[in-house]
Amino acid sequence: MPSPRIEILQYDKRWAETFKIIKEVISNSLSGLIIDIEHVGSTSIVGLAAKPILDIDIVIEDDSVFPNVINELEKIGYYYQEEWSFRGREAFGRKDELTPWDGKDTQWMEHHLYVCNKDSEELARHLAFRDYLSNNQEAVMEYENLKKNLANSVKNRTSYTSAKSEFISGILKKSSKNQRY
Repeated sequence: MPSPRIEILQYDKRWAETFKIIKEVISNSLSGLIIDIEHVGSTSIVGLAAKPILDIDIVIEDDSVFPNVINELEKIGYYYQEEWSFRGREAFGRKDELTPWDGKDTQWMEHHLYVCNKDSEELARHLAFRDYLSNNQEAVMEYENLKKNLANSVKNRTSYTSAKSEFISGILKKSSKNQRY
């Protein structure tokens, strides 16, 4: 069976609007446990075509609150995906399209949810990449062209993600010579 086609859509302002609403639902559930919730990844860059999937990083002070974060996220429909996690970035799946549960039967767009310690290198990478692209239109155009070309030429999401890594590494090097990624 062939892999699903990688769909790259023109930027949609509803991505940022949806993020804000999801952030509010999650914030209400995790009140007192988190520092912030960040919209990262391609959908966070105004003007950048992207796969219509939000990437969301929940930022925590330290790992001591993580068990409580897991419990609270489970109450609104997320589940911990230890097998997809690694140091500095803990992954969560969604029970269904109604996750996060807001009491209104809202069907949310697809999104990836991560919990990151505030000192996590992975969080720093996500923020540096987002912030660099947000301030560099030439890099946005270059990245968009790369993504569109890859979507038409690679066989699956794994190949697509792997093929972008050189570009991403280059941006991270440009974004801050003083930080390590």
